[in-house]
Order: sequence, then structure tokens, then C-alpha cells
Amino acid sequence: MNKPLILVTNDDGIYSEGIYVLQQALAEMGRTVVVAPEAEKSAVGHAITISDPIRIKEVSRRNGFTGYAVAGTPADCVKLAVKALLEESPDIVVSGINLGANIGTSVLYSGTVSAATEGVILGIPAIAISIASLVNPDYSYAAKIAKKFTGLVLDNGLPEGTALNINVPNVPEKEVRGIKITRQGASNYNEKFDRRVDPRQRIYFWMDGDLIHPKEDPDLDDIALRDKFVSVTPLHYDLTNKESFTFFKTWDIFNNDR
Repeated sequence: MNKPLILVTNDDGIYSEGIYVLQQALAEMGRTVVVAPEAEKSAVGHAITISDPIRIKEVSRRNGFTGYAVAGTPADCVKLAVKALLEESPDIVVSGINLGANIGTSVLYSGTVSAATEGVILGIPAIAISIASLVNPDYSYAAKIAKKFTGLVLDNGLPEGTALNINVPNVPEKEVRGIKITRQGASNYNEKFDRRVDPRQRIYFWMDGDLIHPKEDPDLDDIALRDKFVSVTPLHYDLTNKESFTFFKTWDIFNNDR
């Protein structure tokens, strides 16, 4: 019996440390194929390339890490892998390990999450995994979590249309308080734009911001992560706000016979 085929991708690029650690961990439990952006594509959301050619090249790193570097987005990588590069459909898509958390409204911008969502759109179970730090990350526990949930999803599947968004605190494993099933939070960045001038006197801006938590519910992804829990959020690509139907049905335009 063949081992499961695991498609590994990310948005930090194929040369990032996070994807290397992820591939090495998952290679212990299945056949891995890495298809990832050639350069960092953070915060590109679910963008796909339709007006330019998508170029690829083979990449080899150390300890058996091989794959394809794609001149495109994370969603491009998953589409290309499934539709053109692989001879068989992968059993699971695992995206990460992302540098920095994908929580709250940042999920909408995340290329890491969008790669997983693209897998789900194509009918493949998928996981996105991130570590909650931009500096000095310790990927060791996140790699263990990635292996654990990859095995669980391979054994049990996922509900239709659902991807798992996993965020791991960047603390020693012994300090992690547990693993929680969570809802997407409402945290967002209070963005600031630093106005600068280049040597040719042209104005440009550099975006930065502070993370704010408008709600303190312990079952939200951002709060659970802050409290040193691994946050596991089931995401669905159907963005319809079904609860709002009652509100809109009060509008006369929806209550006529035309």
C-alpha cells in the first residue's frame, strides 16, 4: 500500500525555514511533494495569475528536500500542482509553517490560508499552520502539531468545504496550555503608514501597525493563541452571512412579485 501523497506549500517561499521544517517532518509519514512560491508571497490572499505565464523551476535543498519553485501565488501553486505537475491527486495539502500568526481578519489576507482553501476547493483536505512570531521562531513544536493533525485528517477526513487553520504559540512545548477548537476572531491591525523619501526625492510609504483585540472571548483564535493555546479553526470558503437574511428580508426591494 502506497504511503499518502502530501502536497506541501506556503506563502513565505520555497527557501523559507518553515517549509523546510514542515517537509522534513511530514516526510516521516508520507510521500511529500513541495510546490511553493519562488519568492515570498505573504498577504496576497487568494490571488491567482491569469495575465502572465507561470514559470517553474526545480529546487533541491538539503536532506532530500526537493520541489518546484513557482513564479506565482500560493493558490497558483496548489492549482498547478494538482492540475499539471502531479500524476495523482494528493491526499492532503499542508501549507506552512508560516512565519507569523494567521488569526482574526488577517485570515482574509493570508496566502498560507488561501493555499489550503484552494486545496479544499479542488476537493482535497487541507491544513494551514502558522507560528505566532516573526522573530526567533522555534518550529519544533509546530512541526509536531503539523504531523499530528496531518495524521488525524488523513484518518478521519474533514467536513466538506472545510480547511483547518492552525496557529501555534511560539513558546517552549512545556508552556503550551493545550489545543483548542476556536472561532475566527475579530483581531485586526491598526495600520500606520510611515511616509519616507527616497534618494531621488520620490515619496513612498511603508505600512506597519499594532494588533488590536476588540473581543476577549477565550474561544476566539487570537485570544486562545495569546493565552498559549494551539488554536485550531475550521474555515469554510462559503462567505455567505446566512444570519443576515432576516435583516435583508425587511427591505421592500426583496418583497415584490417582479
